[in-house]
Amino acid sequence: MVRTPLTPEERERGERLGRLLREARGARSMTDVAANAGISAETLRKIETGRAPTPAFFTVAALAGALGLSMDELIGRCAREATGAPGAPDATIAA
Repeated sequence: MVRTPLTPEERERGERLGRLLREARGARSMTDVAANAGISAETLRKIETGRAPTPAFFTVAALAGALGLSMDELIGRCAREATGAPGAPDATIAA
């Protein structure tokens, strides 16, 4: 099975998600956060560095829970960073 190449927007969205998760993790170790989310530290590393720009919904939900973020907050923060506007929705993030 051949994967369709990601668009530049999808790659950028993955990088934004990674930055936000890294920021939310703060001083906590990658290993601890990954274990609390039920994923491997390598998976978290790939997401945080943008090497896995389209993680599964349940992976993102588990990370949000482990980091004390709601999915609404995570999407909202991605959208604000993407548009530069406070609280402005971005249809590409919510889709």
